[in-house]
Amino acid sequence: MFFNYENLQFRYEPFPIGIARPAIAPSIYQELIASYPSQELFAYHPKVGHKYTLSEKSNPDHYHEVLRTRPLWGKLHAWIKSDAFIVSVMDVLRAHHIDLGYHGEPPLADRVRKATRRLARGRLDLLPRRLRARFEFSMLPADGGSVIPHCDSPGKIVTLIVSMVGEGEWNPSFGGGTDVNRHRVPELSFNELNRRAEFDEMEILDTFEFKPNQIVMFIKTFNSWHSVRPMTGTGSPAMRRTLTINIETDH
Repeated sequence: MFFNYENLQFRYEPFPIGIARPAIAPSIYQELIASYPSQELFAYHPKVGHKYTLSEKSNPDHYHEVLRTRPLWGKLHAWIKSDAFIVSVMDVLRAHHIDLGYHGEPPLADRVRKATRRLARGRLDLLPRRLRARFEFSMLPADGGSVIPHCDSPGKIVTLIVSMVGEGEWNPSFGGGTDVNRHRVPELSFNELNRRAEFDEMEILDTFEFKPNQIVMFIKTFNSWHSVRPMTGTGSPAMRRTLTINIETDH
């Protein structure tokens, strides 16, 4: 197991979001930072803010090359793709009073038998929803980087944001924290389908400061409004580097 949730603490309103630090053993964390991909491999995503990503969907050839040629990243990827990772996250959430109804994946034969019984009763959902995990490398420039307010797409269940900067590398005066938001217009709070909003439409309830070697974990809900406000490091070449992990349904 790569991640340490021992110090995980949650706030529960208006949606569950928590933080754990330190998240990774120092020696492993330093190796991950040292082998983190360079910016020229990333794709720019202006639709979600001022952000660069490298993932299965964004420059996938470069993404898979990184995983093939950097052994520790390859091991981390394999672990995140495993059922054991998803089960571990669900166990941790239940220990913090957040039960999402996933208690490990039954064998395929059991799933097929249950699906057959449901079909015989006239239900058309042939197989229960399975979960999968994926991750992306993300970069936000200290000079104006941002992620606009949103609630995440309906298929997402849990998101983990793992910081990827060394001690003393990030200037906290630049910002970069993950904001917990509430829409200023109550009628627009419900956002299951992930309508995006402007920063001035949000009231900031809390900010999880961007610090080295931490995990910010939150649950996608109908009102899980979150964002990263435009950062203020004018002229700085620094990057807010993260590993963003999504646990989501496969259909």
